[in-house]
Amino acid sequence: MDKLLTVPDALTRVLAGASRLGEESAPLAQARGRTLAADLVARRTQPPVAVSAMDGFALRAADLAAGPLRIVGESAAGHSYGAALRAGEAVRIFTGAPVPQGANAILLQEDARVADGVLTASAPPGPHIREAGLDFRQGAVALAAGVRLGPAELALAAVMNHASVQVARRPRVAIIASGDELVPPGAEPGPAQIISCNNLAVAAIAEEAGAEVVDLGIFRDDLAELERGIGLAREARADVLVTLGGASVGDHDLLRPALARQGMSLDFWKIAMRPGKPLIHGALGETHILGLPGNPVASFVCALVFLEPLLRALQGDPDAGADRSETAIAGSDLPANKGRRDYMRARLSTGENGRLVATPQPLQDSSLLTELAQSQALLIREPDAPAAAKGDPCRILRLP
Repeated sequence: MDKLLTVPDALTRVLAGASRLGEESAPLAQARGRTLAADLVARRTQPPVAVSAMDGFALRAADLAAGPLRIVGESAAGHSYGAALRAGEAVRIFTGAPVPQGANAILLQEDARVADGVLTASAPPGPHIREAGLDFRQGAVALAAGVRLGPAELALAAVMNHASVQVARRPRVAIIASGDELVPPGAEPGPAQIISCNNLAVAAIAEEAGAEVVDLGIFRDDLAELERGIGLAREARADVLVTLGGASVGDHDLLRPALARQGMSLDFWKIAMRPGKPLIHGALGETHILGLPGNPVASFVCALVFLEPLLRALQGDPDAGADRSETAIAGSDLPANKGRRDYMRARLSTGENGRLVATPQPLQDSSLLTELAQSQALLIREPDAPAAAKGDPCRILRLP
């Protein structure tokens, strides 16, 4: 029997043909979750001048040590004192206000005593000054290409004085669910039918990864019907076609033949993974093909492990294929693993010394969504890993 492709090797092959799709301009207010297509250069220096970090009085430290100072004016945010500080002078100043030329210290207002326009101090002044360019200087690359724009990045881009940014084009993902047993949520299923859910979960994962999703619906286990669905995906100009179910070897698993009849170039269709052994990867012209298993948990896990990195890569993320797992300790004994990488649904908790503890759910059947919804991570067991004891180190992949 042919040796199954490992998960790392499969991911490498999925990402091998994935390059950034293109770029477009997006207003900053609409760029959340988008990926920068080019380095973002600061158009100004921040802060543009030295400013006070505290409310108090701007002065020269040596002058205050020599005796009382005369208060000669005020500097507020957006309104500077407008003159150089002279010997024996102090200026009332507020947080964010420009520091007058010549001042080198700020006396905190709680340490100040003012009487008849004369300033004395109950404690020495401190620097409390944010120098010009403390955050960044004009011309500096403050955000690099490939960065995903979250709230902090958007705030930084705004302060850099960018109203719009060049971002990678969103990948368009078409989803086809297949199976005579499937009906949409809200429908009345027959005795042998179930509610379709994989499309919703996979669409959510794809959208969270920055994609635009077109859910094409449910298609019967029929070659002509499945080919019609594939044709709709091509008409939608999908960059990625995700199929759900029909990826195995049963008499009713017809997606692989349907894709082949449409001209798919098959890369692989079985990997050493649990859940998720029957995974199709190929290409149909410029469209990336990912055929996910029909079992809900297998579909979900494969979307996290393969679809999300693929979508990141198509947006130019340089870390799309990076290992996203982290260290924890096992919350229970773990049996020896067999020849496939196992992703076990697990609850997370905090143990002694603040260490992260991952405890596998008691049931790991790939059809059980309750266990998935009650989990916060996947505990990863490598192929042929020996038995591990409670408290041993392990690796986890956090769930969204």
